[in-house]
Amino acid sequence: MKSNCTEMLRDHGLKATIQRLAILEAIDEAGHIGIDELYKKVSDQHPSFSLSTVYKNIEGMQEVGLLVEVPVAGGKKKYEILKEDHIHLICRNCGKIIDQPITSEITAVIGKMGGLNGFEPQNSSINLYGICDDCK
Repeated sequence: MKSNCTEMLRDHGLKATIQRLAILEAIDEAGHIGIDELYKKVSDQHPSFSLSTVYKNIEGMQEVGLLVEVPVAGGKKKYEILKEDHIHLICRNCGKIIDQPITSEITAVIGKMGGLNGFEPQNSSINLYGICDDCK
């Protein structure tokens, strides 16, 4: 996975530093991860990493469009590697986030909703809250 993370960083104009690689690998492994869990994972492997180093690198990777922030109502935001538009299914009980692809039917509904107001959607971030299978 390290070579893939190196390529992702370079594709976004960033050097593949030890800090960035460790952060990106932890996010890739988790799928969606909060800052506290991320910091614990990377500092366990690299005790010299500070929380400010993690924040600074996340901000830099967000600025170039490599990482995105996933806001979680009633909880701490999480981070993920940028992917195609998708819906987040968020469990209100355990906080698990499941990515659900946006189908052509959903795209049509989003387009219709925007069209009603003369608005042209260009991308979307949709969070649906409920209870996951594990928590039922």
